[in-house]
Amino acid sequence: MKESKQYKIFKVFNVCILLIIIFCTLYPFINVVAQSFSSESYINSGQVNLFPKGFNVETYQKVLSDTMFWINYKNTVVYTVVGTIISMFLTTIFAYTLSKRRLVGRRFLTVFAVFTMFFNGGLIPNYVLINALGFANSMWAIVIPGAISIYNMLIMKSFFENMPEELEEAASIDGLNTYGILLKIVLPLSKAVIATMVLFYAVAYWNSWFSAFIYLDKKELFPVTIYLRNMIAGTTSGMSAGATSADNLTQISANIKSVTMVLTILPILTVYPFVQKYFVSGVMLGSVK
Repeated sequence: MKESKQYKIFKVFNVCILLIIIFCTLYPFINVVAQSFSSESYINSGQVNLFPKGFNVETYQKVLSDTMFWINYKNTVVYTVVGTIISMFLTTIFAYTLSKRRLVGRRFLTVFAVFTMFFNGGLIPNYVLINALGFANSMWAIVIPGAISIYNMLIMKSFFENMPEELEEAASIDGLNTYGILLKIVLPLSKAVIATMVLFYAVAYWNSWFSAFIYLDKKELFPVTIYLRNMIAGTTSGMSAGATSADNLTQISANIKSVTMVLTILPILTVYPFVQKYFVSGVMLGSVK
């Protein structure tokens, strides 16, 4: 079928608009990477845009040689893995339970869950509760309070509701109980929404810093986001200044923000392409009834 002139013009216009959007989206990331490899004089004079100027890796060397950075990095990995596993377990069983229309009190439980999306106890009551439970200065203060995202749970609930009931009825006739149906029938057919929820939770835990800022006092327990926050705020230094010259400190202070941000987002950028194909299908399947 021959394309009309108007359609060809539309395609060209559409491509141009999309290229502009892509450039506007990527520019901040490229600029941060360029600054992380640039010299202090070019950064301070605002000459760094898309490419590094005065190529310099001194700040990378200082940050990567800092023991506390790697301790905090390890903490972030542990918090993300443990938190995501706990969140997926709780969210899945909660969503699957609420997806059953025959469940007694289903409407009440759904309304109660949605209520928590708009109202909470506040910062001070939460702090008192975390301390009373003995979670302060431990991993559980990070992974337990936000273990269930009601938004994610509702997406999974809608996904489970859209699955044919005949599948579960046939499995039940074959002798599977509720747990067998969930493990052997429902979850294998829910890879798209599970991958999407894993991505949501993992990114949330990886970027989380406020809970650690409130509930953790020991530096060796901080996630890497607190390390980054302290660098940006200028409240702490990630490396010893005693053995560093004044020129080196000037260079480090100029691009420490960009260097730490690059090192922090690398794992997420590495993992994201492998789960991106499930992202759209998972959200759409779980959100359209």
